[in-house]
Amino acid sequence: MDREDDQDLLRAAAELALEYATTVDDRPATPDAAALAGLAAFDEPLPAAGEPAAATLKLLHAAGSPATMASAGARYFGFVIGATLPAALGASWLTSAWDQNAALPAMSPVAARLHEVTRGWLLDVLGLPAGTGVAYVTGATMANAASLAAARDALLGRLGWDAQADGLFGAPAFDVVIGAAAHSTLRKSLGLVGLGRSRVHIVPADDQGRLRADLLPDLPGPVLVCAQAGEVNTGAFDPFDEIADWLARRPAEVKGWLHVDGAFGLWALADPSRRDRLCTGLDRADSWATDGHKWLNVTYDCGIAFVRDPAHLRTTFTAAAGYTPMGDTFDAMHHTPQSSQRARQVEVWAALRTLGRAGAADLVARCCDAAATIARRVEGELTVVNDVVLNQVLLRIDGPDGPDAAATSALIAEIQADGRIWCGGTQWDGAPALRVSVSSWKTGPDDAAFAADVILACAARVRAAA
Repeated sequence: MDREDDQDLLRAAAELALEYATTVDDRPATPDAAALAGLAAFDEPLPAAGEPAAATLKLLHAAGSPATMASAGARYFGFVIGATLPAALGASWLTSAWDQNAALPAMSPVAARLHEVTRGWLLDVLGLPAGTGVAYVTGATMANAASLAAARDALLGRLGWDAQADGLFGAPAFDVVIGAAAHSTLRKSLGLVGLGRSRVHIVPADDQGRLRADLLPDLPGPVLVCAQAGEVNTGAFDPFDEIADWLARRPAEVKGWLHVDGAFGLWALADPSRRDRLCTGLDRADSWATDGHKWLNVTYDCGIAFVRDPAHLRTTFTAAAGYTPMGDTFDAMHHTPQSSQRARQVEVWAALRTLGRAGAADLVARCCDAAATIARRVEGELTVVNDVVLNQVLLRIDGPDGPDAAATSALIAEIQADGRIWCGGTQWDGAPALRVSVSSWKTGPDDAAFAADVILACAARVRAAA
């Protein structure tokens, strides 16, 4: 191919992407049966000599685009998945064209500079302590794992053990405390860093999933406490001040570490009204984990780990080699689990620069307002299980004797089959519930009202069929 052919191909690809991005709101939230059947077009032998690139892209769009979930649209309410801001999507395209490895400043000066810029902006918009280290990873699971690995090494270091040099075999023990409603990926992260999914002290939670700080155990040695900002079903926040006070009362020689899993809830800090109401004490933690693709609405994938003392990241993740510079500047490969890595900070920079502090606050507030609208419109016909304090709404159908599991499960299936919106199901307090997550910058009052009307119509059909 010559340069002109390359340009024609890339222009064609951009046109296909634009066609999808500008019509996603008109698509059903769920692909229909014909779209799913169309995926059979991909079931072909590997070509012996290769096919034209233009034909390959056309097939990808023709068979692939209809079979996507419209999670980039305004009426997708599943899994706390945000859409993508136009600025972030455009930055993603340019970042892919740059094809930078953000591991070292020597590999990408622009990635290194934008890392420092976004670090400052993120700490500003979230109100986290100045000097906190920021590490971009693949998602909230790895943001948790990176933070917990740093916590593990710091706590073992206080006990005189060098985990990076000597591993975990024979290491002194310390305790890990989690809430009963901790997310499954937090447990997965604990397993990944060798602290164990089940070797934890589980503190009971209240009816909203908040860790009961009054029931924190009496533990003699160093302790790692994992708290939560935004329970995945209810959106509730743990009592951070009480947890931090409990840690602060411990003897200095057994000083602990407070980590916060804030996959989506950490972004409540961007909205001053919710920061004051929900997040008291959240800034007292030692580390925090979040996702940019949940509520900042950048593309997949973009996990962000925050560690109050960035030296702990460097201790855990340094990958020194004769050919890798070890200067005084931030080197991503020496502060994250991976070496080669996409320049995720470019999209974060584009999103934050376009939104500004006020726009970030408005994004959070609008999603929360939409969640409250949905809850208000369905209340009376359905049971709103949670206190709607953030962007999460839990719904169920109750019968005369309490939760009607069969009817609620049928409602979830009916909504997903209807296809106009998409919501997922969950288990809450031993019974099925419909989980509505509002995370898209596109979702406005009309979309919230539409979603509520669809839920009510589906509930009416379920009741009629019973």
